[in-house]
Amino acid sequence: MTPGERPPVVALLPAGELALDLAPAVRAAGLEATSDPAAADALVWCSWRPTGLAQALEAAPQSRWVQLSYAGVEHFLGLIDDSRTWTCAKDIYGMSVAELALGLLLAGVRGIDRYLRASSWRRLEQGTLRGATVLVFGAGGIGRSLTGMLGPLGPRVLVASRSGRPVAGAEALTAAEGREAVASSDAVVLAVPLTEETKGLVDSDFLADMKPTAWLVNVARGGVVVTDDLVRALEEHTIAGAALDVTDPEPLPDGHRLWQLDNAIVTPHVASSDELGAADLAALVEENCRRFRTGRPLRGVVDPAAGY
Repeated sequence: MTPGERPPVVALLPAGELALDLAPAVRAAGLEATSDPAAADALVWCSWRPTGLAQALEAAPQSRWVQLSYAGVEHFLGLIDDSRTWTCAKDIYGMSVAELALGLLLAGVRGIDRYLRASSWRRLEQGTLRGATVLVFGAGGIGRSLTGMLGPLGPRVLVASRSGRPVAGAEALTAAEGREAVASSDAVVLAVPLTEETKGLVDSDFLADMKPTAWLVNVARGGVVVTDDLVRALEEHTIAGAALDVTDPEPLPDGHRLWQLDNAIVTPHVASSDELGAADLAALVEENCRRFRTGRPLRGVVDPAAGY
C-alpha cells in the first residue's frame, strides 16, 4: 500500500464466535475487519454451511477473494466460480485428522476395539503394521501427515492420488493404480475430498477386492463409501473391519446397523474441530490477508473444476 491508501476491508461472516476469533488475525495483517459486506474487498466465511453466503456475495460486489474456514468445499461448489479467488483451509487440519486415522487404524489392526468390549481375560487374534502394506487414498495434508506418522511403525506405504503426486516416505500411485493396489493392501485409509470422482468410490466391488484380513479407515467424507455395501461386507466378513470418523448419513442415526457390528468402530466426526484447529486457522487467515494485501499468491486456492 502507498502512504494514505486505505487498507483492504475484510468482512467476517456470519457473525458469531468464529468471526470474533478471526478478526484479530485480519487486523494483525494490517487489514480492516468488518461485519458489513458492502465495502468489503474480501470475505472470510466463518461457517461450514453455505447458508447466507450467496446473499453476502451479492452484498459485496467488489470482493475479489473468499476464504472458507474449513477444508471441505463440497457444500459450496454451487457458489464457487472464476469471478473471485476462493481459498479453503485444506492442509491445516492434516495433522489432527491423521492422528485420529492412525489411532483408528491401530485400534482395528491390534484388536483394541474388541478388548474394550471384552468382559473376561482372554487373548484375541491381532495383527501388526510392521511389514504390512497400507494404502492411503489422498495425497493432501492428511495423507502426507499420516505417511510421516506411519514411517516409524514399519509398513510399506502407498499413497494414491488423482495426479500420482510424490509423497515423502511413500510410493506414489495414480488413482487407477491405487484401485489396483487394493487387493494387495492390508489396510486402506480414505483421505480424499468428496468429488464426483470419489463419491461412492468404496462400493461392493471395491470391498470384494480387499483382503478378508484388511481394515478400512475413513477420515474423508461419508459419501466416499456406499454405506449399505460396507454394512454387508462387515456382516459377511468380506473384510476384517472398518473404522469410520465420517458416515453417510451423518450424523449416523441411533440404532443404525453400524453401531451394532463388532467389527465396526465409529467416532462422530471428531478428527478435526474448531478447538484443535483454531490457532492454525487464525495463522492461515493472517498469512492470506498479508498475501492479499501485497498481491502475492494465496494459500489453499480452490480449483472449481476439480472440486477441492
